[in-house]
Amino acid sequence: MDELTSEDLEIPPAKYEYLDHTADVQLHAWGDTLDEAFEQCAMAMFGYMTELDRVQMTQVHHIEADGDDMESLLFHFLDELLFMFSAEPYIVAKKVKITEFDREKFQIRATAYGEEFVIGKHTQGAEVKAITYSAMQINEPPQVDHPEVFVIVDI
Repeated sequence: MDELTSEDLEIPPAKYEYLDHTADVQLHAWGDTLDEAFEQCAMAMFGYMTELDRVQMTQVHHIEADGDDMESLLFHFLDELLFMFSAEPYIVAKKVKITEFDREKFQIRATAYGEEFVIGKHTQGAEVKAITYSAMQINEPPQVDHPEVFVIVDI
């Protein structure tokens, strides 16, 4: 297991919101960079499943995601993190940091900091069953002021 540094334990401010969508929820996340927008989208997903204030960063997990384009890369990135939460030992992340973002090969390497989800310690929000491509958007300047992503998740 990797050692945690003080930089690892710094939590960036939340840059995401939840938008109403029939039977599902749409995650809208943004950042100063596309990396940060992807990271914030991951945090929005975890934040919808539990209160992140109750999550401690005691474990470090590494994930990798590959895609054929930016949308499939975002899909697989979130899907890998959802799998991390859905498979034993049910890891919930308080922070996700992208360590490698290859826009030409559509590859992401990231580190998730969190702990095992424990009923009683962690609240149960909505269960995210799947990531979808429905209405997925990745917007970057000059179309918008800052990079932003929209992802609908099946709950």
